[in-house]
Amino acid sequence: MKTYSAKQAEMEENWLLIDAEGLVVGRLASLIANRLRGKHKPLYTPNVDCGDHIVVVNAEKVVLTGKKREDKTYYRHTGYPGGIKSREAHQVLDGKHPERVLEMAVQRMMPGGPLSRRQMKKLKVYVGADHPHEAQKPTEIDIAAMNSKNKRSA
Repeated sequence: MKTYSAKQAEMEENWLLIDAEGLVVGRLASLIANRLRGKHKPLYTPNVDCGDHIVVVNAEKVVLTGKKREDKTYYRHTGYPGGIKSREAHQVLDGKHPERVLEMAVQRMMPGGPLSRRQMKKLKVYVGADHPHEAQKPTEIDIAAMNSKNKRSA
């Protein structure tokens, strides 16, 4: 009996739609990362892109638990000496691109490497309820119904 290894041509890619309104960021990000990698499929192979395309709407309405909205800090570095920059989570969520909170959370749950970067391109995050992927007929997933801890009221 030999171990079966899936090929890229055998993988079936589905389109999924997630409404992020009222969902907890970390729990949502971990579910999205698993679906992007394809770990929910029985034919999962670590070195093959097995994941699905995921469309997330209402990304600005995600919830951070506890006092993370005020206390959580995102750091980046410009590359120059003394070039560390920081922004709090409430500044990002109330700013111009609130979808970046969810994108950063998912990206940091993925392993680093070329395969993960290719899988991250399958994640589409939008502010508001509209998205341009109606032609792909995405299947809606109710994350809030999976576990009562996935949804919080703001």
